[in-house]
Amino acid sequence: MRGTTAGLPSPHPLGAALPAVYADDDFTQRFVAGLDVVLAPLFHVLDCLESYFTPALAPEDFVDWLTTWVGTELDGTEPPATRRRAVATAVALHRVRGTRRGLSEAVHLAFGVRPEIIESGGAAWSARPLGPFPGSPHPGLRVILRVDDPAGADRHRLHAVVAAARPAHLPFTVEVTARPAPGALPEATPDATSEGT
Repeated sequence: MRGTTAGLPSPHPLGAALPAVYADDDFTQRFVAGLDVVLAPLFHVLDCLESYFTPALAPEDFVDWLTTWVGTELDGTEPPATRRRAVATAVALHRVRGTRRGLSEAVHLAFGVRPEIIESGGAAWSARPLGPFPGSPHPGLRVILRVDDPAGADRHRLHAVVAAARPAHLPFTVEVTARPAPGALPEATPDATSEGT
């Protein structure tokens, strides 16, 4: 909520704009000074309006409002830095929405980790006609998030982010599993938690 700010002077005091007959009227000057207290924050906001639409500078509550303007996939529990970054990158993410890159960026923004994405599609070219089709005939998407503490990752949040950023109508599964130790080869993860539609 925007409110009055203690000690913030108005750049355009109303008392100075009144007719000269009220210049020495103590009651009138005190009355309009009360209005100056209310108007000063409005002038301040208008003078700094550009900063309100710059995610790095805007007040936190205004950033939350901006997230609704640009259609970010946030649930409101993210730290302020993540919310600001989401607003700043929203347009770029909308451009690549539904692509592998867009999905990777959305998950990275929400969790700070790049996911492993396995998809059924493919692209290839051939100098001869009637070559084999790339990819799998059964559509599907698998997103694996490798983190240090799988129990601390919000699986429902991952599911929601993937559902919003995946290619439309593509069935998918998500997994959260432990990050392999440095130098170790990734192996099958029977204890991974998965969800899908």
